[in-house]
Formats: sequence, C-alpha cells, structure tokens
Amino acid sequence: MNKPLTVALPKGRVLEQAQRALADAGLNLRLDVDDRKLRHEAPEGTVLVMRNHDVPKYVELGVAEIGVVGKDVLEEAAVNVYEPVDLRFAACRMSLIRPAGETGPIRRVASKYPHVAARYLAGQGIDADVVHLAGNVELACISGLSDAVVDVVETGSTLKANDLEEVDVVFESSARFIVNRAALKLRHARLKDLIDRLRSGVQ
Repeated sequence: MNKPLTVALPKGRVLEQAQRALADAGLNLRLDVDDRKLRHEAPEGTVLVMRNHDVPKYVELGVAEIGVVGKDVLEEAAVNVYEPVDLRFAACRMSLIRPAGETGPIRRVASKYPHVAARYLAGQGIDADVVHLAGNVELACISGLSDAVVDVVETGSTLKANDLEEVDVVFESSARFIVNRAALKLRHARLKDLIDRLRSGVQ
C-alpha cells in the first residue's frame, strides 16, 4: 500500500476546488466537518490547511510533499519547488494599477507582493521605492501614499469603484500544483501518476 501523501492546501475558496481536482485525479482527501481544524487525516493523505502564502514554504521544506497555490503567491515566495501543472482555476492577473488618467512619474509603489513588484519595476527600468502593505493596497493610490500599486485583479470592479485603472499586466495567475523536489525523486512513480492525471484533467 502506498504511504499517504501530505498535502498543503490554502484556506478559502481554492481549498474546495483543489480538493475536487485532486479527487478527480484519484487522490480523495476527506476533510472533517470542523473547519477550524488545521490538520485533517484521510486514508489517502494528510491535509494541512494554512494561509496561502505559507503553502510554498511547507512544500519546499518537505513538511508537505505536494500543495496547491496561486501563481501570484508562488512568484512572491520564490521557492525551489517543482511546478508541473497549471490547474486553471482561481484565475486572476497581477497588474500595475494607477489612478485613472495619471501619467506622471512613478516614484513609490505599494504592494502585498513586494518582491514581484521590485522585479517588475527593475525589468521596466523604473526606479521607484516599494512599500509593503498587508491590507487593501488600492487605498495607497487613493490616499496619495503611492503613485501606483502592484496587486492581483480578478474582475476589476474594485478599481472601477475607486477610479483606478490597470496600466500593465505583470503576469496571468491561476492555481498551480507544486511538488517538493526531494519527494519527486523518492516517490517518483506515485507522484508522476498523480501529475499525469492532473494534466489530463485540465486538458
């Protein structure tokens, strides 16, 4: 019998979709009714439920062999994990956002993704300070704290409501299946089968 896998999954809306995708690929993970529990045991695996920004680190360090997390979080974390499958749900985009019609120089940018923002600005040749914020970064533009923000956009309704606009798309994001690199070698057959099934499921 295969040793159960340990899976890192993020709290929130991605959790249910990730469970469904894994179940369709043959890895059924039954979570307990009590949603306050952080560790769930199932015959085919142990599920660790955590903040989405923690998922890449748990997988990189091998506490979990596999995980599901958004590309936005993965890019910010800059961890050494294998990213074999784009699961194609939780779609959004990372964008540079400014007040509508603003064309002045960008000297300060606010973001919940400071490393992503810094890499993007460097690539664009923009010399600007990056301010790391944890809340609604759009407020930074509205209040004058920053000239622009780099943040995730889904529908764009918040931007419209606050007279903001996307100036550039940094990258498209969606949920990704990630694997610990050591686990991929040690449990190659099991994980390759799961990867192949997940790929088939999204094609």
